[in-house]
Amino acid sequence: MRAVVAAAAVSLFLALLGTPLYIKFLVRRGYGQFIRDDGPTTHKTKRGTPTMGGVIIILATIVGYFVSHLLTMNRPDGNMAFTVSASSLLVLGLMTGLGFVGWLDDYIKISKQRSLGLRSAQKLFGQLLVGSAFAIASVTLTNPRGITLASPNISFVRDISWLNLFAAGPVIGLILVVLWVNLIVAGTSNGVNLTDGLDGLATGASSMVFGCYVLIGIWQSNQACYPVATSPNCYDTPSPYDLAILAAAVAGACFGFLWWNASPAKIFMGDTGSLALGGALAGLAIMTRTELLVILLGGLFVIITVSVIIQVASFKLTGKRVFRMAPLQHHFELKGWNEVTIVIRFWIIAGVCAALALGLFYAEWVAGGVV
Repeated sequence: MRAVVAAAAVSLFLALLGTPLYIKFLVRRGYGQFIRDDGPTTHKTKRGTPTMGGVIIILATIVGYFVSHLLTMNRPDGNMAFTVSASSLLVLGLMTGLGFVGWLDDYIKISKQRSLGLRSAQKLFGQLLVGSAFAIASVTLTNPRGITLASPNISFVRDISWLNLFAAGPVIGLILVVLWVNLIVAGTSNGVNLTDGLDGLATGASSMVFGCYVLIGIWQSNQACYPVATSPNCYDTPSPYDLAILAAAVAGACFGFLWWNASPAKIFMGDTGSLALGGALAGLAIMTRTELLVILLGGLFVIITVSVIIQVASFKLTGKRVFRMAPLQHHFELKGWNEVTIVIRFWIIAGVCAALALGLFYAEWVAGGVV
């Protein structure tokens, strides 16, 4: 537990103390947010607020993760050990890669003073490139016991035995894995991105979700099949405790950043942060074998994404809009709800979804691993 606490504490304080320094740097460079003309009128006052705050979240996560290993690398036998897992490194790579795609999008918006950064095709290509590299590496690399870092099976709270993507052969299986992983990556990264429309909304919700992954990783580690199976429904997840350390680092970074991102926000995370957090969420879901559980775990992101899908589909099919504006949080803004009220109530929804997901995760273990 020392490493988990250290990762969370280091990343939290780095984000908390580093963000104001980063804000000053962004202000000197004139890197302010460009506000859409068709957005809620209340957002006009946010024009010029420093953005690309996701850089701080990424850096705080990386430093918190590695420093936690340095601080806790004394082994009981007196030897020094600095071990990081390939699983966590791949998740960090996915997080950083998607963060870079988001940074390019943010930078183009700022430098050209427009609401459009990367074109949709360009952003999708970047996400596919990073996601595909992650997918191939995760089902190719193995841990010392010969288990692939990511499973070829689709998972719910653990692998679903009859949903093996490699059943059709290694080549087709690899293609299916790449497609499946990219679907998860696109869903989580765009879900967080759409949620990041009000001060602190995505940051607070993300903190809850990554906090849940700390608990999931610790539980899987305590109930691991290796080196000795403690129960018949143990988990064969590679490096679950190290994934918990990484999740703690991300959660700590989000908490520290939230201090400055809460209403009225002094800085926005931008696409740099939202895509990075979505990538970290996808990576943890894949590595912990909870790919379908993440739909409930990140329920707020799903609800907001679905609101956009409904709005677009309704307008194209009938010419009418279901909501006053999508994503959903802007609908309530136009109904006259105060921004802080929306954020708090949406946080409650995010917390309920996360709690239900944790309950389902534990209930499956109590039931004896029924999946």
